[in-house]
Order: sequence, then C-alpha cells, then structure tokens
Amino acid sequence: MTAQIIDGKAFAATLRSRIAAEVAALAGRGITPGLAVVLVGEDPASQVYVRSKGKMTREVGMASFEHRLPAETLQDELLSMIEQLNADPAVNGILVQLPLPGHLDESAILSAILPEKDVDGFHIMNAGRLATGQKAMVPCTPLGCLMLLRDHLGSLSGLNAVVIGRSNIVGKPMAQLLLRDSATVSIAHSRTKDLAVVCRQADILVAAVGRPNMVMGDWIKPGATVIDVGINRTEEGLVGDVDFDSVRAVAGAITPVPGGVGPMTIACLLANTLTATARVNGLPDPEGLTP
Repeated sequence: MTAQIIDGKAFAATLRSRIAAEVAALAGRGITPGLAVVLVGEDPASQVYVRSKGKMTREVGMASFEHRLPAETLQDELLSMIEQLNADPAVNGILVQLPLPGHLDESAILSAILPEKDVDGFHIMNAGRLATGQKAMVPCTPLGCLMLLRDHLGSLSGLNAVVIGRSNIVGKPMAQLLLRDSATVSIAHSRTKDLAVVCRQADILVAAVGRPNMVMGDWIKPGATVIDVGINRTEEGLVGDVDFDSVRAVAGAITPVPGGVGPMTIACLLANTLTATARVNGLPDPEGLTP
C-alpha cells in the first residue's frame, strides 16, 4: 500500500479563492475585512510569517495592518496598541505573532484581545466556548486539519482518532473539533504508556509534538489517515513529526511536510477573519469555514 497524498497546498489555494469571492461580495455591501498583525522583535522566522500573512491578506482583498515593534517594547505599550486595535472598527481580526520576547507576559497579551477579534482562537473565552460546543473562534491549525479530514473522509462519525500532543494551540483544540464531529478521541503525550500501541488503534492519527520523524510506520493502522502537524528544521531540511517514507507505506492517506498542514494555517487565519467580519456585521457565518 502507498498512501494517498493529502495536498494541503492545493486545498489552501482553493480555500483562499473562496474567501476572495466572499470578500468581493462583502465589498458590494461596503464592508472590507481587516486583519491586524503585531510583530514584536526581530525573530527571522516570525518576520517571514508576517510578510506571508500580509501578502495573502491583500491578495484576497482584505485590508492588512502590520505593526512592527522593537524587541524592547514594554508590556504596557503593547497592551495600549491592542486596546487601540480593539476599538478600531476597520480591524476585524487581531493576531500577535508568537513567540514574544521573554519579558512580555504572553498570556496577558493574548487575553487583552477582544474574543470576537481573536482570529488565532487563543483567548480563554474562545477555548472555553470550543470545549463546551458553543460558537467560537477556532485555532487556525486545528481548523485546517479538520477541513482536510472532512474533505478526504467525509463523515468522521464513529472513527477512532488519536491526537499526539496536548498543547493549547493544536492538541487540545484538535481533540475538541474531532469530538464535535463524533469521532472517538484519545489524546496521547510524552507520558502515554505503549504509545505505538495506542497509535495503532487510530483510524485518524494527528501528530503534533514537534519531534522530527517520531511516528514510524509500525505505529500505523493499515489504511489510517495521518495528519502531520510537525514542522521541524533538520540538517536534511524540513521534516514532520512523522517518518514520511515508512508511514506512507502503511497509511491510506498522509499530509506531506512541507505542503500539507502548513499552508492551511494561513488560509484558515483568513477564514477566521472573514468569519469575524460576518459576525460583527450581523451576517451568517460563511459556509464551510467554521466547524
């Protein structure tokens, strides 16, 4: 068996086209979605991400507001900027690029963003709403994974899903989304006993641990769908958390790294900005862009 490749890059391009069409329709109502991205410091990877986000935001017809602050920016100064963005009606989504410099309180900064403008889905109110099945802004990477799974598998109801990783950014919200689609979900992590045995029960395996090539082919149930969230820089280049060659020989479908989940994250950021814009204007959620 050779697994089918789940092409996240192609799916994300189609998703951005759909978003651009929705944005054009809003323009006819005199509404332009606006996304503000705040970057503190000179982290090279973060600078690349911010440039890419700004470019794609403009490409779909949204307004892009980029705020670049020096690494020595004080907490009160950053909170003041967020307060201004919260009050700006032209800004529908606010993203503070992580990681932040060590002297800033990440939790306090993220909590200062209005939940309805929290397009990263990290605010405690959005996390709580997701966990209790209410309407929420959903973290972009898990939302992108869910879209890929639904597109490939259709219904997830009754399938056994294992999520490796328990982070607030990916692991926990991914499990909540799978539960909402009626999968039977296990969360595995560094303390899980017999991790390979747990993984071999999975019809859906989502790897989000940040350890290169950790998941091997003999961990996989034949025919399973494998979503590799990991992006690890090694001497051989970018690799995922999944050993691609050995897993591909067993799985039914797999996302590559790069070109799998990564492109979906920015596309879902734009989807969340569109959703936030619709909600603040009293319009229905755009179809297919929310769980």
